[in-house]
Amino acid sequence: MRAHIESGACAAVHIEPGARAAVRTRSRSAGAVLLAALAVAALLSGCAKNSSNGDSPPPGAPAHAAAAPVVRTPPTGTVLASGPIAAALAEPATGRLVLLNPDGVTVRILDPADLSAPARTLTLPARTAALVPGPSGQVLAAAGRAVLHIDVAAAVVHPTPVDGEVRAVTQRPDGTMAVVLSDGRVLVLAADGHVLQTITGMPGDAIVAPGAAIAVLNRDQTTLTQVDFRRMRPGLQLRAGIGASNVITDHYGRMLVTDTSGGALLVFTTDPLEMHQMFPVGASPYALAYDQATETVWVTLTASNEVVGYDLSTGIPEEVGRFVTVRQPNSVTVDSRSGDLFVGSATGDGLQRIGAEERKRGQ
Repeated sequence: MRAHIESGACAAVHIEPGARAAVRTRSRSAGAVLLAALAVAALLSGCAKNSSNGDSPPPGAPAHAAAAPVVRTPPTGTVLASGPIAAALAEPATGRLVLLNPDGVTVRILDPADLSAPARTLTLPARTAALVPGPSGQVLAAAGRAVLHIDVAAAVVHPTPVDGEVRAVTQRPDGTMAVVLSDGRVLVLAADGHVLQTITGMPGDAIVAPGAAIAVLNRDQTTLTQVDFRRMRPGLQLRAGIGASNVITDHYGRMLVTDTSGGALLVFTTDPLEMHQMFPVGASPYALAYDQATETVWVTLTASNEVVGYDLSTGIPEEVGRFVTVRQPNSVTVDSRSGDLFVGSATGDGLQRIGAEERKRGQ
């Protein structure tokens, strides 16, 4: 399914023929809901525009995870006792779990093959707020004036100094890194840390690199902006709902965004930047994880203590699983080797494991 808004024509929503056919195969009521969602998407996105003209979409409200109620139904799967978890990531090559404490400087590394074994603990040289995949065997973190390379097997940290306060980092497919700095610069760094390219005027809180593109999510403005590499400046910019919080990519190069305030999952692509889907999920969607093997995106709903899976392979998100989680599920990650899903509680209610086989039984 594909819908986009042409620059300078905010009211024009285009649906490709395949999407029209999909609408016709559903009931009239379902088709009406889908078309209504697309219309809302058009209004929320605004016009794509080149930010170099000084204009930008009006700001939204910065999103925050909703405070979760007390869990009254036992969480699905097994729960390992744990202190509060601010972020969680299963390193793709090894499957080792890297958990970030709320202080932003303490990291715990666990082996999913034996979660009962003591965690290996690291103290980072500066505070970070997020963990992202790096080169094989590494997890990256933006911390102070450096990109931190966390070697999960050796449990050591190697910093790459950067000329500025690093807000976010991402590993690019070609082995380079892209970072966004507090002063609005986006830098493309070689593996050894030297600067290859600099783009100014792109403030943001998260950065992703689908294919050869780079895009920055600005939570204060709730916008997504793509780098225009031809002109070396900010390129197309779209509203990302009314209060976006997190963004990841999938192996098709799509960007998946949680519109926490708007209760929706948004799907964007680049070249040109377009919003293809706005799927209502409700209950304060927050954290995201993508399972490439099943083409499923997992979204935590902090207002209801749930994690929900959506199959994106058909072009229209289809719910394939919904599970009760630990309280305040502010982080989620997938072990790409086993397909096991891990959910972290920000209130200290534990680290939850939902096995791949268990998910199948629950569908």
